[in-house]
Order: sequence, then structure tokens, then C-alpha cells
Amino acid sequence: MTAVAQPGSPSAAEAPRRGERTRRIIAYALLIGYALLMFVPFAWSISTSFKPNSEVFQLNWIPEQPTIDGYVTAWTELDPGLPRLFLNSFIIAGAVTLGNLILGSFAGYAFARLQFWGRDVLFVLVLATLMIPDQLRVVPVYNLLIGLGLVGRGVEAYIGIILILVISGTSIFLLRQYFLSIPRDLEEAARIDGAGYLQTFLRIMLPLASPALAAVAILQFQGTWNGFFWPVILLRDRDLWTLPLALAQFQDLY
Repeated sequence: MTAVAQPGSPSAAEAPRRGERTRRIIAYALLIGYALLMFVPFAWSISTSFKPNSEVFQLNWIPEQPTIDGYVTAWTELDPGLPRLFLNSFIIAGAVTLGNLILGSFAGYAFARLQFWGRDVLFVLVLATLMIPDQLRVVPVYNLLIGLGLVGRGVEAYIGIILILVISGTSIFLLRQYFLSIPRDLEEAARIDGAGYLQTFLRIMLPLASPALAAVAILQFQGTWNGFFWPVILLRDRDLWTLPLALAQFQDLY
């Protein structure tokens, strides 16, 4: 007779584990396959970068005549050069990211925890700015920057771009929502110990919001680094160009 596994026997406990292990293996296999599929365009770009112009449109992964002329051309023929372009982009993206972290954290904490007249209405207005595209506000913003003397061929154009992007509704919204998820008991305990609003924010709330701050920093730095609209309008001096501007010119050339 065939033995029947009892509910408490090792074989009965092993069956759910095997099913879970099988599901995990299938999930990992699908994720790895999807990751490899997403990696194909990047690998093809790397392969193409080592091909001469005569092989660019050939469907071969390994170049028949590998060359680094493309890298030499990109490093030497861009005006300004790549090091300057990277520096320009880093200055703007770093300043914008830092501004969003500082101003966004203060504004997010105020909207989440402080009670003041018109708070909800003001927050709705902040969210409404997310629905206004840059193309719709370019004329008034440009006229305002001209009045402030922040449009020209000097570094003042950098200041203009930074002032436009130094705080965004997205940063305020993300940080506000995260501050709302932090228990109020921590703030009440800090106030019992004699901490004020600013001390509570700096010593209690801000360290706890490090995941949200990291997310805002990544989103803002990447978005500003890839930004094209405001730099192409405000940066008249070629030496102040960011990397996307030069790459657009380079793409048109080749």
C-alpha cells in the first residue's frame, strides 16, 4: 500500500517549499530574460561605436575592422570639448538638485505638518504648476529673466536656468507625502524634550526622509542633466553649452 503523507510529516511541509522555489526560479528567469532584452540596444550601441562608417548599417555584432576613430572624433571635434560640456552640465544639474533638496524638504515639511491659513489651497496651486508645460510659460519667464539681467552670454544665463528649475512641484509633492507617512509620535516626543519646529525638522524628520530625498535627488539630477529646452533658449555662449546641446549638434552632423 502507498503511504499517505501526514499533514505534519516532512514530505507534506516540503511540497509548499518546492512550489515556492519553482515560482521563484520562473520569476527570476523571466526577469533575467527581460533584463537581457533591455540590454540589447545598449550592447548594440557599444558594438557600433567600434565600427567604421562603412559597417554601421551592417547587422554584425563584432566589427570586421574595429576602430576607435569614433571616440577620438567625439573627444576632439566637439566644440566645446567633452570635459567642458560635462562640467557645465554638472554645475547646472548639481545646483538644481541641491536647491530642490533644500527648498523641497522645507516646503514639503510645512505642507505636511504645519498649520497655517490657506495651506491646502496653496498646495493645490503648487500641484497645478505641474500641469503647465514649459512651452506655455516660456514668453513670460523669458521676459522676466531679461528684466533681471539673467539672459546673455555670461554665467548669468546659468543663474537664470537654476532659478527656473531650483524648485519643482514634483519635489514638494514627493517629500510632503513622505513626511505624512512618518508617525507624529516622534515629533511629539521631540517637543516634549524641548525641541522646536526647526530642530525637530533637522534632527528627526530630515534624517528619516532620506529615502525620499534620495529619490528626489536622482529624479532632479537626471532630469536636469538631460534637459534641453531651457538651455537651448538661454545659453547663447557656446562655451556654456551643456552636454545635450552639443550632442544634438553632433547628431545632426553624423
